Amino acid sequence: MTVLVLCLAIVTALFGAAPAQAQTTLHVAAAADLQPVMPALAAEYEKKTGVKIEVSYGSSATLATQILNGAPMDLFLAADFTFPEKVVAANLADTRDPTAYAKGALVLWARKDSPLQPLSMDRLTDPRVTRIAVANAEHAPYGRAAISALHWLRLYDKVAPHLVVAENIAQTAQFVESGNAQLGLISLTVASTQHFRNLGTYVLVPTYAYPQIRQCAVVMTKSPHKAEAHAFLNWLLTPAVQNQLHTFGLTPVR
Repeated sequence: MTVLVLCLAIVTALFGAAPAQAQTTLHVAAAADLQPVMPALAAEYEKKTGVKIEVSYGSSATLATQILNGAPMDLFLAADFTFPEKVVAANLADTRDPTAYAKGALVLWARKDSPLQPLSMDRLTDPRVTRIAVANAEHAPYGRAAISALHWLRLYDKVAPHLVVAENIAQTAQFVESGNAQLGLISLTVASTQHFRNLGTYVLVPTYAYPQIRQCAVVMTKSPHKAEAHAFLNWLLTPAVQNQLHTFGLTPVR
């Protein structure tokens, strides 16, 4: 045994092996429509980089409020641009403009065992319909898009008495899945999951009927992992990720 190896063995015996470098964990606030999306992307990114992605879900408004009140987040992935802009306006983001990472789509969804099948937009005014689930337009961008679409299609006055309002788009989908609503205006991300494809069907709401759902992100100024947060956001914008967004019900921005 050489002198160097012997010295290393003695040091290790006395003080133990050098501690492994701690794993970086990014705390991400993600809009509820990303609940079916983030687990796969987070797992892929962790495998690629070793960085763990810990995600908290909620309506974009709720998450923005938490961030404004000091919630220790590294990255905010919203379902639109208005709520990230509020974070920017409060000087809590490290860029002057939110970064668009995907575009969303709105669909009308119903269970396969519903008497309203085959599904079409005309079912919204079917006399058998008494409950239509939508997300809260003040809290959830997909809810705002749903209300805009109903107004544009001149259906709002007819269906308003039947609207059942959920806190976010994930809860909206749960209302229809459970039978607490007969129809739901939900995100394509939720409708595209295997679970909801097995359980029901959907039709796309005409995209001209509501403002474009441009989903944007900001990195927090006070994040201790700003470089890693930007790296993850940049990864979301790579062709490899953007090209697979359609499998999650999102449209690339690049």
